[in-house]
Amino acid sequence: MMRLFQEELAVLNVGLSSFADEIVQAGGKAARITWAPPAGGDRATGKALARLVNDKEIEAANQKAFSAYLGADPTLVGIALAREAIVGMNERRILHSGPPIAWEQMCGPMQGAIIGAIIFEGWAKGHAAAKRLAASGEIAFAPCHHHGAVGPMAGIISPSMPVWIVRDPATGRQTFSNLNEGLGKVLRFGANGPEVIERLAWMATTLYRVLQMALAESDGIQIKPLIAQALNMGDEVHNRNAAASMMLLRRLVQQMLASRASRDDIASAVAFIAGNDHFFLNISMAACKLMLDAARNIPGSSMVTAMARNGVMFGIQVSGTGDRWFSSPAPVVNGLYFPGYSIADAAPDLGDSAITETAGLGGFAMAAAPAIVNFVGGTPADAIANTRAMGHITLGKNGGLLLPTMNFSGTPAGIDIRKVVDTGILPVINTGIAHREAGIGQIGAGITRAPLECFSQAVTALASLLPER
Repeated sequence: MMRLFQEELAVLNVGLSSFADEIVQAGGKAARITWAPPAGGDRATGKALARLVNDKEIEAANQKAFSAYLGADPTLVGIALAREAIVGMNERRILHSGPPIAWEQMCGPMQGAIIGAIIFEGWAKGHAAAKRLAASGEIAFAPCHHHGAVGPMAGIISPSMPVWIVRDPATGRQTFSNLNEGLGKVLRFGANGPEVIERLAWMATTLYRVLQMALAESDGIQIKPLIAQALNMGDEVHNRNAAASMMLLRRLVQQMLASRASRDDIASAVAFIAGNDHFFLNISMAACKLMLDAARNIPGSSMVTAMARNGVMFGIQVSGTGDRWFSSPAPVVNGLYFPGYSIADAAPDLGDSAITETAGLGGFAMAAAPAIVNFVGGTPADAIANTRAMGHITLGKNGGLLLPTMNFSGTPAGIDIRKVVDTGILPVINTGIAHREAGIGQIGAGITRAPLECFSQAVTALASLLPER
């Protein structure tokens, strides 16, 4: 014991940093270890978490869910109008992003996008009439996720809009997403002026017709190989899709030229896609949803199958709890704003596009796309650090989606609600920022985090489903 006191003091300090300060001042060495109690110190959630840790049945369920996610083969097989492809869309129904929400509670961008969709459908003329119709109860609103679909930002899908059809050939499972309009004043950010409606009409006629004929010329386009190659070319396939969009266009052009589409229509379609680096995003989202839907409804699994935001609430769904949403107020993103705008102008976080992070892309794959920081903020080192941190809250790595800057390791994937609550490390998300008022559109982009409360609720709910042992 005396020899211990004669040696140089070196301490690992867990907890209050002031303890380490005293040791250093006394001439010793102290390494500070950052630690906080699970669930932010909430005792009830901590007890629920304890029931889920080191449980053999939960581990087996998670292995089954993660394997199902890895085994899915999302393939772009076609395009159709929403009313023809999505069950329940042959009536006055509009789908939106995030968890369920009533018209009266919707944020400005979502209401603005719905007004635009109503005018596009011809259900009302003018903004005032469209707003009255939306508030009348004559239109049914539902989350995209409840209909096997996803949509970025406001996520609006109305019956006459074209949707991508992504299918797993082995299971026949299908998912859907709308088409990407580009950046700026677009419907998904709540803009609804004449130029927006005119663009939607062109997309639902000329672009739809060309894409439909082009896709009929093939047996489908496998999406995972495109994503894998895009990661090697600097995309993270959420806010950076430049490589993926160009590779998709290369495939589509060949099929367009082999189709019966007119050369003028092909030229306008190619020009639109080539000028839209985000064109692949919506296909990526549908592919990610298909992979995660394969992992749904596995009893006991703590793997997250969806993260989505509606501009008011942030919600998650978990494999072992089915279609139940666990929600918390959506954060406002402190990111990079366009000139003339600031965080005071921003709507809270919005969109289904966090399905990419849920599947191991986007913020989870930032290490593959250091240039993304020019759009969302931070440094290339931050991008790598974010990807590395996500490895602490996931079930494994996707060996089919490799990250060159991480020594070609797979993207971290399979968010585990237990690990999020235990470590306090929150899923990172790259996101666009919409103006809080309807009709203005995108005002910036940034990085945000999923709220801890969603995961705490999910842990408690999953623990309540376990049999007493």
